[in-house]
Amino acid sequence: MVPLRSINLHLVSDSTGETLNSIARATIARFDDAQVVVHRWSLIRSRLQLDRVLEGIRHEPGPVLFTLVDRSLRHALEETCTRLGLPRMSVLDPVMELLQGAIGTRAKEKRAAQHVLDADYFRRIDAMHFVLAHDDGQGLAAVGEADVVLVGVSRSSKTPTCFYLANRGIKAANVPIVPGAPLPPELENPPCPVVGLTIEAGALIEIRRHRLRLIGAGGVRQDSSAYVDPEAVKAEILAARRLCTQRGWPVIDVTRRSIEETAATVLQLMEAWHARRAGQAAVAQDHLPTHAPEDPAAEVLGTAGPGAAP
Repeated sequence: MVPLRSINLHLVSDSTGETLNSIARATIARFDDAQVVVHRWSLIRSRLQLDRVLEGIRHEPGPVLFTLVDRSLRHALEETCTRLGLPRMSVLDPVMELLQGAIGTRAKEKRAAQHVLDADYFRRIDAMHFVLAHDDGQGLAAVGEADVVLVGVSRSSKTPTCFYLANRGIKAANVPIVPGAPLPPELENPPCPVVGLTIEAGALIEIRRHRLRLIGAGGVRQDSSAYVDPEAVKAEILAARRLCTQRGWPVIDVTRRSIEETAATVLQLMEAWHARRAGQAAVAQDHLPTHAPEDPAAEVLGTAGPGAAP
């Protein structure tokens, strides 16, 4: 068996490091035959802080990805990498150059430009509060404020998906589909898209058994409880899917999807729902009568209608 090749990868940022983390995750995932030890250096904004980073790079050398706005810090980092013979890349440079060419102006040298306390930031915070208040079927009286409602059987990743959507500023409520229990009346004619989440029985049983172990439900017989009984779980999943089909709600199978992929699919379905609504509204507008409706008060007011003589 060929041993895995191990390398160090340094991520150096003057902000939170989210951009570098996302790029590193996306690229490292494509290498099955390598072990990458990631060293994260965030909020590097002074020479003293950078010196600590440089010492770490010297001690455990490896490629360096960075996002540094300060020219002096950037120069010191690049100089050290050159001296040590280490590859380095400012990951935003190619994108910035492309956009500068297309827009025709230079970008501002502004650190953490995406992390500002603007309307978008507070919209995300509001969405987080909304998810907390409308988790697991709570607060459905205010479902009209939701951007989307997720439904599904217990432990089908409704809550984590809602929180991920909230980080995108989406107010997401979630409602469990419980065997033998009717759905809340607020979902009879929902004012927002409703999306069902489903999962394969085997995966769901394993998740539920793990949940039982975490909460210390050792007294629950895991071979007979309906919560984890294979036949009962299969029937529960099938009933939930049939319910969504009857209501015309799209269903996402989350079995082999990450939370990020599930959330992205929810966003696509939301866009499709709004596009259909807009199309229906346009068709309804086209079928409206072109003449003005007769004024029921015309006789009382002594006028015969919009075209009547004074």
